[in-house]
Amino acid sequence: GDDTCEYLLSSGRFLGETVWQPHSCMMHKYKNSEAKNCLIDKHIAFIGDSRIRQLFYSFVKLINPQIKEEGNKHGNIIFEDKSASIKVDFLWYPEVNGSMKQLIKSWTEGSVAKPHIIVAGAATWSIKIHNGSTEALTQYKINITSIAPLLEKLAKSSDVYWVLQDLDPVCEDMLSDSRKMITNEKIDAYNEAAISILNSSSRNSKAKVKVFSVSKLIAQETIMQSSDGLHLPESSRKTSAMILMNVYCNKILKPIDGSCCQPQPPLTLIQKLAFCFFALSIIGYLILNFIYRNNHRKNKPCTDMESGEEKKPVASTSPVSTLETLLHSFCKLGLIMAYFYLCDRANLFMKENKFYTHSSFFIPIIYILVLGVFYNENTKETKMLNREQTDEWKGWMQLVILIYHISGASTFLPVYMHVRVLVAAYLFQTGYGHFSYFWIKGDFGLYRVCQVLFRLNFLVVVLCIVMDRPYQFYYFVPLVTVWFMIIYATLATWPQIVQKKANGNCFWHFGLLLKLISLLICIYILANSQGIFEKIFSLWPLSKCFELNGNVYEWWFRWKLDRYVVFHGMTFAFIYLALQKRQMLSEGKGEPLFSNKISNSFLFISVVCFLTYSIWASSCKNKTECNELHPSVSVVQILAFILIRNIPGYARSVYSSFFAWFGRISLELFICQYHIWLAADTKGILVLIPGNPMLNIIVSTFIFVCVAHEISQITNDLAQMVVPKDNATLLRRLLFITIFFSGLLFLSAVQDQSRH
Repeated sequence: GDDTCEYLLSSGRFLGETVWQPHSCMMHKYKNSEAKNCLIDKHIAFIGDSRIRQLFYSFVKLINPQIKEEGNKHGNIIFEDKSASIKVDFLWYPEVNGSMKQLIKSWTEGSVAKPHIIVAGAATWSIKIHNGSTEALTQYKINITSIAPLLEKLAKSSDVYWVLQDLDPVCEDMLSDSRKMITNEKIDAYNEAAISILNSSSRNSKAKVKVFSVSKLIAQETIMQSSDGLHLPESSRKTSAMILMNVYCNKILKPIDGSCCQPQPPLTLIQKLAFCFFALSIIGYLILNFIYRNNHRKNKPCTDMESGEEKKPVASTSPVSTLETLLHSFCKLGLIMAYFYLCDRANLFMKENKFYTHSSFFIPIIYILVLGVFYNENTKETKMLNREQTDEWKGWMQLVILIYHISGASTFLPVYMHVRVLVAAYLFQTGYGHFSYFWIKGDFGLYRVCQVLFRLNFLVVVLCIVMDRPYQFYYFVPLVTVWFMIIYATLATWPQIVQKKANGNCFWHFGLLLKLISLLICIYILANSQGIFEKIFSLWPLSKCFELNGNVYEWWFRWKLDRYVVFHGMTFAFIYLALQKRQMLSEGKGEPLFSNKISNSFLFISVVCFLTYSIWASSCKNKTECNELHPSVSVVQILAFILIRNIPGYARSVYSSFFAWFGRISLELFICQYHIWLAADTKGILVLIPGNPMLNIIVSTFIFVCVAHEISQITNDLAQMVVPKDNATLLRRLLFITIFFSGLLFLSAVQDQSRH
């Protein structure tokens, strides 16, 4: 709940050698276009000595990287970007004296247009030219005391920063003879005076001169890289300039991964309505529970004192009603959503940037693999891709993806390409699982469709409302939802072809193949026609579901990245079920899937294909080019894994209950991580316990997993109540849901207009 700007300006640490991590928040790395957009029509002034001049150049390079440090070292330097009407001045005032006071006074009196941002600081020059004398320090105190009220007055309309140069410590051993008097002890004395005077001046005023003291911590790590012992290396100056940019621009541009200096977003009307709904649910549940307990006490059996016989109550205790179960679920969900909001929308908890190291990714991977192998159990059935095995597969993949996200491993291309295969494998299971169900059961009823859609989308819809996020933000759920509807449409349209109808008839099998080929052609056309794709999903109300930042490009990219893998899953399911129907597979306990010779051949080919893909993915040089090949080749490693896992009978007969447990809540884990494990919409890491990263991860992970498990149970309970088997009742509820979401879309449109 504290002001993160103060932490940004005063504390932090290096992650690695170049990534600066403020104490409580995330720092955005500004691009040139973003810096220009923020500073358009702005005037910035840097006032001071050579160190301020260095900071000036680093700041200007964030706007124009081509700028060269060619100005007069002991004179004013002017930079202008006419395209964005940005002006940045360096004004050479190496001492805090009457000249600096006169400059600042000219801005306060209004005779000269005052800058929007003022960065000032000076100390080392006074020490040098006065040979570190005590009289110079006394005069410095007098001068800064006279300047402080003027700076405070400027701070009412401009952002004013005072750079404490003692907090950029000098490296005394590297100083030249003419600078030997500039010691850290002398600088400390000067700047202790500056801190006390500036703080006392603005203590009782809302207008405050912001003290830029974080440079001490930056310099402590990098001063040894200095060329002269006094001036910092360019990487450190760039960090200081980026901090200044974050302090001023974060509140203007509001970058997702820049939580420093950003105010808590105001509650929208939809969020307020959601709060009221959950509050009423909690109150309703407590009242109902209170009434139920009172009735239970009144109806409690008692003993007749005369006969000693137990009397039965007049009315027997009724079972827990559906209403109470419903309110109980919404009560728990409301408390969980409050936790979501506090973690990722309020300024209650800290957030930190991710920083990738090989150890932060691979050590947890090894740890969970050891745990997974330790919890081995026998499967209930030994069929290929049985339920326990698919749960296990989802579980270990989800754990790897979670570690990938929290460690920031997307910056390491080989890991990125392998995790892309894991996401593709989830979609492969979507194609395999839904095709198998429709083919075997032949159940295309409305109840089945609504059950699947509810279980997939319930949590995401609630989070869209509570966290004020678009549906497409949780990209994986829209992806599996759309693919489920495509699978359903492919198999449910005339002629419906299912296993009972086909019954080994090649004609019906040929008809199904024609449907699959038609689906493949449609996918190919959409993949190569971005315009057609965007026109389809830009139509209302689809646009409301699939737009992100005002366009559907993100949806196009996500869909295209794994466009063939669901088709591969459907085709694999068809081939497998056809072979199973003809009894061409041996799926008994301990038996290899095929004859020994064929099994060994397939196993060898699978291992070679698996390793070949890994070698190719590890040798990728360009993410864009590899992403282009990924949709066509990811199935190679997926099929190789399936065969390796299922051809040996002993491997097919066991599974890891540890991974399977996580697999059963994999969807909830994937979605919940966005806000209560990661932070700032997945860009950072949630910090519940500052100063102890290991303990923080343990505690936040425990809460995160418990919440995901609880939400899974709530979703299952609500699915049974909200989606009835009776079609007439179901249709009425669907009509109500349509009206409800139409109302939300209307409110959302009203909010967008009011924001603009």
